[in-house]
Amino acid sequence: MSDGSALAGADGALRCPWALSTPDYVAYHDEEWGRPVHGDDALFERLSLEAFQSGLSWITILRRRPGFRAAFADFRIASVAVFTDEDRARLLADPGIIRNRAKVDATLANARVLAGWAPGDLDELIWSHAPDPAVRPVPKTLADVPAVTDESTALSKALKKRGLRFVGPTTAYALMQACGLVDDHLETCVSRAAPGAARAAGHGAKGPAAGA
Repeated sequence: MSDGSALAGADGALRCPWALSTPDYVAYHDEEWGRPVHGDDALFERLSLEAFQSGLSWITILRRRPGFRAAFADFRIASVAVFTDEDRARLLADPGIIRNRAKVDATLANARVLAGWAPGDLDELIWSHAPDPAVRPVPKTLADVPAVTDESTALSKALKKRGLRFVGPTTAYALMQACGLVDDHLETCVSRAAPGAARAAGHGAKGPAAGA
């Protein structure tokens, strides 16, 4: 039984344990999770998908991501902001996404709010909450990875204050993990030392399997 420390995969490389359950997770872990994400549309996509993930496993969202992108116009804020009632009905009937009425409505509402922001505002607001990596202990096991932090709570409050929905502290921290504001790859994980691995210098979450 794993003690929550990094485990060797089929290639012998040590990875965060959650990454080894499916090939989809291995690719996501190695290529995306914890790598810095910038750009309003890209961050809107991540924020929306994290909201859809609430109450589900991340693999459910990851495997439907192509369907989400097709349904939500590649998460271009300007496009989603002008979706009509017909688009909403289409989304609620689309088997390629999660047909949760509250989450669909929140995504549409968030796009309308964000369409009124200046370019770069979402990127700036989110990244302003990245903690100093020098003061964050490097996690050795999954038990060292938090589900919520002071920074994610502050980010959640800031997003809500500006009118966004489905952005609670746990969702906000999952966003921070996924988008590289924090590096929660374990100490001996191959991705922690990999070129381009996140170093937030300005994705309850113990890896996507538990809520990223």
